[in-house]
Amino acid sequence: MRLTRRQALLGLGGAALTLSGCSLLRGTPQPAQLNGTARLPTPYAVPLPRPAVAKPYKSDGQADYYELVQRVAEVEILPGLRTPIWGYGGQFPGPTIQARSGRRTVVRVTNTLGVPTVTHLHGGHTPPDSDGYPTDLVQPGTHRDYVFPLEQRAATLWYHDHRMDQTGPQVWRGLAGLFLVGDEEEAALPLPHGERDVPLLICDRSFNSDGTMPYPPRHDETYMGGVLGNVILVNGAPWPWLGVDRARYRLRLLNASNARAYELALSPGGTLTQIGSDGGLLAAPRRLDRVRLAPGERADVVVDFAAYRVGDQVELRNLLGDGPQARVMRFTVERNARDDSAVPATLSRVERLDPAQATVTRDFEFSSGGPGWLINGKPFDARRVDARPRLGQLEIWRLTSDVAHPFHLHLNSFQLVSDDGPAEWKDTLELREAQTVEIITRFTGYRGRYVLHCHNLEHEDMAMMSTFEVI
Repeated sequence: MRLTRRQALLGLGGAALTLSGCSLLRGTPQPAQLNGTARLPTPYAVPLPRPAVAKPYKSDGQADYYELVQRVAEVEILPGLRTPIWGYGGQFPGPTIQARSGRRTVVRVTNTLGVPTVTHLHGGHTPPDSDGYPTDLVQPGTHRDYVFPLEQRAATLWYHDHRMDQTGPQVWRGLAGLFLVGDEEEAALPLPHGERDVPLLICDRSFNSDGTMPYPPRHDETYMGGVLGNVILVNGAPWPWLGVDRARYRLRLLNASNARAYELALSPGGTLTQIGSDGGLLAAPRRLDRVRLAPGERADVVVDFAAYRVGDQVELRNLLGDGPQARVMRFTVERNARDDSAVPATLSRVERLDPAQATVTRDFEFSSGGPGWLINGKPFDARRVDARPRLGQLEIWRLTSDVAHPFHLHLNSFQLVSDDGPAEWKDTLELREAQTVEIITRFTGYRGRYVLHCHNLEHEDMAMMSTFEVI
């Protein structure tokens, strides 16, 4: 049975639901909250930071060249505490790279940490030697040049560590940042821009009273289902606030958490007009009252703060959270202002892939097994290739889950196989508990080895990953 788009996104069509964090599949591990010893900070007491924008150290007729130095640093995340991090540029999040579609971007990652790293451009249409295969290690004291041709649409991407078996703790310590791709189509639209184009990297972390961020030992059964923090951070700040005009704002929402899903909504109410997804602009805007994001997913939305009065305070809340974890950030409407932006009825032309043209259908089952997590009953093995799609070939992949798994595909975006709703490009999809979803994709651009995996980082580190090779 092929699910409709609505069934796939809502987890219907025979899917079991998760209630209060308890799996209906008895005994299957669920994410668990790790509570540190630090006192939780007061919500909405610190302003929203904007990550620094990286500047190329060189540009020529061929490319823009950046360097990101991975290093240990101490930063103030909770007020009054110094927290050791591993950061690109010693920052958390790392610097934002702003690039152009079709303009080759070369990022030199220099590792001054005491452990190997791997960097993956999440959502990038990237040659295999720059994609961040989990065993392509950058050893301490060395560097690697990642080449991103960016032959792809404008989109909100992000980069993060992707080291085999260690992605969870290394991202938890700070190795993540935004990578924004623009193009002429998007630039021609009258969308909010400049200071009203606001990236929001949302993640959760926990803190001890000395400022450190605790993380459980590998294979701790308590956290086999995933690690949840008890402090919600936005751009590296706990429950921040942002002063806004009575005008439209574009919010680039990224779920950069290890294992926490978010269902984001405005309080005391309001409309989130979605204009983009993982793979860039939608064909037309969607008016929503909430947006759900699994780890790794993105959504670009427009909020019109002219719907509120000067002095109003508007919360961005997480409907999947309880207590402090139900809060994300607050907007304070500060002033009247001119607004020449708009959200057009047509945003982009999005090609719909035709399932009738698919030449191959493959099945991937995501499940727990023994001390780890499995795909088609097997743990990840970098020496094994599990699928060999042909370049240019259109394939349908049938994905089945036991508990919730955010599925992520490297190299190419995909679409849901559905019989309703407009097409959109995704690279990450939340599989709900006991759910089957079909996706369709065409492998383009490059031959070589890539991975598909669960983007719950603890699941990924415990072997829920598979290699495919484009031939």
